[in-house]
Amino acid sequence: MAFTVCNKAPFRADVVGSFLRPDKLKNARNLYRQGLLDAAGLKAVEDECIAELIEKEIKHGLRGITDGEFRRSWWHFDFMWGLGGIKRIETKEGSHFVGIDTRAESAAIEGKLSGKNHPFVEHFKFVKQFESKGTGLQARQTVPAPAQTLTALFNLRNSGEAQSASWRDFYTSEEELAEALGAAYREVFADLYAAGCRSIQLDDCAWAALCDPDAVIQKNIDVARLSELYLLANNACLKDKPEDLTICTHYCRGNYRSHYFSKGGYDAVADTLFAKENVDGFYLEYDDERSGSFEALKKIPENKKVVLGIITSKTPALENLQALEARVHEAAKFFPLDNLCVSPQCGFASTEEGNELTEAQQWAKVDLVVELAQRIWG
Repeated sequence: MAFTVCNKAPFRADVVGSFLRPDKLKNARNLYRQGLLDAAGLKAVEDECIAELIEKEIKHGLRGITDGEFRRSWWHFDFMWGLGGIKRIETKEGSHFVGIDTRAESAAIEGKLSGKNHPFVEHFKFVKQFESKGTGLQARQTVPAPAQTLTALFNLRNSGEAQSASWRDFYTSEEELAEALGAAYREVFADLYAAGCRSIQLDDCAWAALCDPDAVIQKNIDVARLSELYLLANNACLKDKPEDLTICTHYCRGNYRSHYFSKGGYDAVADTLFAKENVDGFYLEYDDERSGSFEALKKIPENKKVVLGIITSKTPALENLQALEARVHEAAKFFPLDNLCVSPQCGFASTEEGNELTEAQQWAKVDLVVELAQRIWG
């Protein structure tokens, strides 16, 4: 059944973009790391798995199609490493999530930033061809937000290698770095647009620590200062975007093997993040009590779209349909129902390890999203 109003992203029934990697893709990646499979062989497996994924996305009623981030190890670092002037580094320890630490990798600056010839453009072209598989399908490219990249470039204290270069070697101020990063993103976006991309999603966990009252106190975080800097970086990438290019953003509090790293509602940053970021829509994490109330939605201009991530991608248990419907109507007290959509709160595999559920359970979650949207909007 076709949903009303939403003819482009975000859709009434939507997803954040990443999906669990199938075993044959995991096996191919392991062989590639061991030198037993070349780059062409890995790409062939990736192509096959992505084609199969998109067929499933369509079969399960999704209109926004993605490659599941199957060509990536991380939701964010792979994009950062593809920018000119940024390199991959190994770190002494990973990021600290509640109950688990991530793999120990990050990104560091090594020169002036550039978005020319980014590999994600070719990745998108492969997905674009599948729009012809059905009516109203739209290929989407997900990337980490500039604010997220800033957090990586600033956090080099646990690097396992000697840092002969930092961002201060190339830019005179944090503001200049933020503007330069936005300009590099615009180069990538221009190439994506030329390749036919009309839907981009900025994934952003940078604001999460600013919303966590315990983290703010423990780390002495200057919320006002970082809010303005993150806003500057994100809005810089949105300057002069074509009118028919929809750019939305997704905010969450961490997603690594079904674990999270922060808590707290959006209220602390709503006046900056919701009121002033020049995106077309917001994908927001609202799957449990860590997310706070819907009241912060009042800060979002009513002409934008909000995707309520009220179905969790972290655990396999299916939510109650009636309870979900009630939550949407609760949110509609603070933001117009006609501009709301629904989705899982995050992807199913922000990294290649994936969350702690099976592929069958993953698709059951997607089916629940679609059923919920049909129930509310028809």
